[in-house]
Amino acid sequence: MGAATDDPLLWHLPISHYSEKVRWTLDYKAVPHRRRPVTPPAHMPVAYAITRGRGYTFPLLQIDGRVLGDSTEIIATLEKRHPERPLYPSDPEALQRALELEEYFDETTGPAARLLAFHEMRSDPDAMAEAVAGMLPPPARSSERVAMAAGQFGKAFAALRYGSDSDEAADAARAALIESLDRIEAELDAGGGDYLVGDEFTVADLTAAALLAPAVQPPEGPKLPEPPPAYERFLAPLRERRAFEWVKQTFARHRSRPD
Repeated sequence: MGAATDDPLLWHLPISHYSEKVRWTLDYKAVPHRRRPVTPPAHMPVAYAITRGRGYTFPLLQIDGRVLGDSTEIIATLEKRHPERPLYPSDPEALQRALELEEYFDETTGPAARLLAFHEMRSDPDAMAEAVAGMLPPPARSSERVAMAAGQFGKAFAALRYGSDSDEAADAARAALIESLDRIEAELDAGGGDYLVGDEFTVADLTAAALLAPAVQPPEGPKLPEPPPAYERFLAPLRERRAFEWVKQTFARHRSRPD
């Protein structure tokens, strides 16, 4: 990545779609930076310490002597600091639409995709173990016993942190994901092109695609285990939808990574 010790430092969760939103932005803009992955739930006290008690979630970006703890704020800062390859439209009306869509996907799609993935993995210990073990250091990752223990801990953490043990919450998450696909298709139909706002890739496209990555699992996205059977039954009919394919194509076109 060619980063120096004074370059921005990203604290992130490898499987997190909100972390992916920021990683994608940094890579898209070719911003030299450093990355520090942390395994949950250890990220919570780390975030609390870095922010001096102001937050306990990732991603966090340390940049220019500041700590930014919100993906929207991070992108806004990077737009000012690195205006090349802009994610904000230059037209004020288009910018307002793009920011409104970013907020919609942040508030509706992101939480739903996360909760439902954890909910469905509750009945598949191997999938939960694979997901959590993928964030462990390599020596620990190779131990099946450690991986299964980490998976059980991850299951309990997700239930406490996100309410993933609730069937009612899972039903609401399914509805929210379908609503998100409907919203993408409506925006594409309204614009008549391949992008949600205007005819260029914007923060709206990046956010929608990044936050749907846990469901769509594009090859360029975070590496996740195969969906458990119950999750796959929900996803199967959605795979034929235009919005589902749009997420894959958006990643394929715009999710380049530095060597």
